[in-house]
Amino acid sequence: MSNLKFVIIFLVLSAFVASPFVLGARASSQVVAASAVSRAEEVLASAYEAVLEAEGAGANVSGLLARLSEAGDLLAQAHVSHRLGDFDSVARFADLCGEIGEEVKVEAHGLRDQAVLEADQRFRWTMTWSIAGVVAILCLSLLGWRAFKRRYHGRVLGMRPEVGSDES
Repeated sequence: MSNLKFVIIFLVLSAFVASPFVLGARASSQVVAASAVSRAEEVLASAYEAVLEAEGAGANVSGLLARLSEAGDLLAQAHVSHRLGDFDSVARFADLCGEIGEEVKVEAHGLRDQAVLEADQRFRWTMTWSIAGVVAILCLSLLGWRAFKRRYHGRVLGMRPEVGSDES
């Protein structure tokens, strides 16, 4: 019986001694998980802003919005896991969300730059063709005016005035 008491006392004492380490590890993983979620939220917000900038520049961002939705789902799963106390899953979901957010942000910046270049090129072509059109209209108007002027002068000079009978 004394061995049983010794074992029980040993287990109770070891539980008290080990509990700060266990609680400390749990608190540490909770802090790591909370910081991972916070970082993922910041990355997701900056990725969303980058997608808005790309859309404002005229880029097609439908694929990026699908990826942002996927990242948002992962962030929601991280929040659910945090409420359930599964801090390993929280960190995993938050890290995946952050990775997707970074990828989306980089791709959005690339699409924005490409859209700006394409808009600049369209503007230059529009200006070039507009100037060419104005020059063509001016040249054709001048040629038309000259042709009209020659014809008009030819008709006027080709007319013979009639002398009336009372003007002799």
